[in-house]
Amino acid sequence: MQTPEAIRPRFPTGYIEDAKSFVPWSYVEQRLTDAINYWLCTVRPNGRPHAIPKWAVYVAEKIYFDGSPETRHARNIAAQPAVTVHLESGSDVVIVDGMARAIDRPAPALAEAIAQAYRAKYTALGYAPTADAWDNGGLFEITPHTVIAWTQFTDNPTKFVLKQP
Repeated sequence: MQTPEAIRPRFPTGYIEDAKSFVPWSYVEQRLTDAINYWLCTVRPNGRPHAIPKWAVYVAEKIYFDGSPETRHARNIAAQPAVTVHLESGSDVVIVDGMARAIDRPAPALAEAIAQAYRAKYTALGYAPTADAWDNGGLFEITPHTVIAWTQFTDNPTKFVLKQP
């Protein structure tokens, strides 16, 4: 993927007067790669929001997480695939809007890359899946379409609009 263009998020008049810089896309990708906890926000069928912390990995420009298709968030995604993912910090911010979907069985190379990324981050926390962990489902993919980030809210709020294939 080409580095997406950095633009300023839209703010009400007088909200931020003198933003000075942009967050680099490479920084956003590093934060998505290194994060341990990702807040996943979905929408229930009745329109109420649902948020839950998830362990996840950023591989090949997408976010992957796993779990039972019977969870509230999995059922929400099945009904309404639009999601938001927010990393933990409120001052070093990365917010991803995208579309989620369940993957029945990932391609072997992708499954290995996802399993390796999980093991690199979560083995010390007790989770080390192998590439066949999702052969019967239970893997979800989020394709980002918009990312908002900042490290200093008044200085570098940045919006990235990702091109979809």
